[in-house]
Amino acid sequence: MEQIKNKWQSFLELVRFAVIALIIVIPIRLFIAEPFIVSGLSMAPTFQNGDYLIVDKLSYKLSSPQRNDVVVFRYPNNPTKFFIKRIIGLPNETVDIKNNEVTITNEENKDGFKLDQPFIKNFGGIDAHLELKSDEYFVLGDNRGASSDSRYWGAVKKNLLSGKAFLRLLPINKIDILPGNYN
Repeated sequence: MEQIKNKWQSFLELVRFAVIALIIVIPIRLFIAEPFIVSGLSMAPTFQNGDYLIVDKLSYKLSSPQRNDVVVFRYPNNPTKFFIKRIIGLPNETVDIKNNEVTITNEENKDGFKLDQPFIKNFGGIDAHLELKSDEYFVLGDNRGASSDSRYWGAVKKNLLSGKAFLRLLPINKIDILPGNYN
């Protein structure tokens, strides 16, 4: 009888541990951070296929995304898919790409300014023009020649942004906080 009681207590202890773990893990995963594995080479050389990232989901609830942030978002044409790109254009700006140069026009820069893009190794040669609304962002991959991005399918609405790349855990030799940050 004592043996059955001990087994029952062990089982209850295991259930209690599992419930406490879920109470802690689920809110963190839903509201604060979540894992993301890079698929493809659209962000090379900044990120490679298979890089394991932790995405900060809380920051954009407290502040606005900034130019050059590396973000994970739901693909506008199929929200079941997630993409990773770099924010280039902010709300209410106009983005022009011509001959691989990105020009941003906004309230402060009515004549526009050219973006410095030291992280670009492959430009891709696609021209674009897009006027962003108050809740839209223009995103590009760092490997422009291999990236499906705002040049092809338009702006990303703020509600589709999951969060920004906060931590790279794999590969081990590239562990980094705020990977790809050029602000």
